[in-house]
Amino acid sequence: MIIARTWAMPNPLTFSIQPIKLFLAEEVKGIEWADPFARNTKIAKYTNDINPDTNAQFNLEALDFLKTFEDESLDGVLFDPPYSPRQIKEVYDKIGIPLHDTKSSVWSNWKKEIARIVKPGGKVISFGWNTSGIGLTRGFKIERILLVCHGGNHNDTIVTLEIKGDKANYPPTKQTTLYQEGDI
Repeated sequence: MIIARTWAMPNPLTFSIQPIKLFLAEEVKGIEWADPFARNTKIAKYTNDINPDTNAQFNLEALDFLKTFEDESLDGVLFDPPYSPRQIKEVYDKIGIPLHDTKSSVWSNWKKEIARIVKPGGKVISFGWNTSGIGLTRGFKIERILLVCHGGNHNDTIVTLEIKGDKANYPPTKQTTLYQEGDI
């Protein structure tokens, strides 16, 4: 696993943050990606955003968009959802839709669908305030983490690249640690 940390100014347009833009340029090459929260970005072949005032191809709820794909049909998914219940509320309020469910099951349901539609060997790049990603229990192994510090009182933006394992030997039974017992 590769972990890197850098600094950049915050921006609500995640993919325009320079280190994240460079990360994506390295990882998003020649494969078919879907982006359920695309706003106006055109990185993925299939783009969706609930806001009809964006350039996305589709304007569906993210879960409905993800359900349109066949099992194991995509090479990758860019997963840049609202990072908190408050952000979900802000997104929906901004476009005049009544408050969406903000329980943690919202994120779990998105992750379940992403795990279903990504091919073995496929990638998911998740963005947020943690490294949970799609997760080992759904067959994904973290390969790379980028921590983007924004200084001051801002939360870092955390980018997690995961690879889906082969069903025959995945997920691993335990997480690898970077320390020995007694080190901490």
